[in-house]
Amino acid sequence: MEEKARFAVGLDIGTSTTRAVMGAIGRDGKISVVGYGEVPSEGLRRGIVKELMSPPRVIDTCLRAVEGMSGIEVNDATVNINGSHIGSTKVDGMIAVGVADHEINNDDIDRIADASIAGKIPANREILSLVPYEYILDGQGGIKEPFGMHGERLELRANVISALTPDCDNIQKACEAGNLRVRALEPSAIAAARAVITNAQKENGVGLVDMGSATTGVAIYDEGELQFVGVVPIGSNDITNDLATVLKTVPEIAEEIKLRFASAKFGGSDKDIVIKRGRDEYRFERKEVDEVVEARLEEIFEGVRKLLKHAGYDKRLPEGLVLVGGGSKLRDIEAYARDQVELAVRLGKPEGVLGVSEEIMKPEYATAVGLMYADAEIQSSDNARGFGDILSGGKKAKVAKGEGFFSKLMKKFK
Repeated sequence: MEEKARFAVGLDIGTSTTRAVMGAIGRDGKISVVGYGEVPSEGLRRGIVKELMSPPRVIDTCLRAVEGMSGIEVNDATVNINGSHIGSTKVDGMIAVGVADHEINNDDIDRIADASIAGKIPANREILSLVPYEYILDGQGGIKEPFGMHGERLELRANVISALTPDCDNIQKACEAGNLRVRALEPSAIAAARAVITNAQKENGVGLVDMGSATTGVAIYDEGELQFVGVVPIGSNDITNDLATVLKTVPEIAEEIKLRFASAKFGGSDKDIVIKRGRDEYRFERKEVDEVVEARLEEIFEGVRKLLKHAGYDKRLPEGLVLVGGGSKLRDIEAYARDQVELAVRLGKPEGVLGVSEEIMKPEYATAVGLMYADAEIQSSDNARGFGDILSGGKKAKVAKGEGFFSKLMKKFK
């Protein structure tokens, strides 16, 4: 048991690729990567499990690769959840906690969470995390952690991150069938933000755009907290499929065109693209390729812009956007995105990862690395209120002893 507790595992089940990263947790809390794996995915569409036969096999194969590299058996992990069903809801609530000299305890914090959520999240949605913006004690606001303070009335303003219950259940079933216990579920964009965005950037205002193969996730941070999360149901594979259709070629060649020749800087060349396969030669007009790529990118970033507007952060993020995911590797994507969203844009990749890390210092590994960090935090926070705060970058607090929101949340994943 002690050996297990010293390792953290993040599992990113993507529509096209499943990735896992394992890290050893040092006594100082630092994490050193000791193993990773990557295999093609099966059985998912737009980030959602569509059948339960293939994903367990994929998960098992990926984890066996991690075990082969690390020499450590994988039994538990923090796992991503994706899809356009993921959303965030602003909530608030108020409770009476007692007489003036009453000291705020775990039960009070649990009760205010329950009161804030009651009736505001549909029954068919699973609450993944609750991000407290502020507690208000007897009219005094701006309190981040009320535990131990004295007062009579406690209020809470928070953000609830949720997903459709059937999709959460299917992810867990797939993992369990692959002999893996889910320690917690976390949206992909939030996980990726852990690996590439600093606390200072979150304080100033920053957005994370996870350009996956079938979806594009968006997470927005301001004043140090997660303000919004959403998903655009379009990804880089849509570019590949469009190229295959328009150019009348197979997806394998279309993918090579995208990776080797496509660019988000259009009209720069009129030279034909030539692909060789043995004795066969395939020739494509650069103009046609540009038109296809531009059309899809415009659709993706129009979706991103709509989410920014919906969240109230259109052109309002001083730190701009950070792009991660396999789709962010398209050449000149930064300049294109900058023009589309009218914000500063940079590429993000996991930084400062110790150990066997060269192969995972890439944008497409941001989610898996972030999930590993989340897994380590959950394990190290023995007195944490619940994984809701941990998942959302919140501060540590005491475990709720009652049967309220956080207690139930923790029990679900035991």
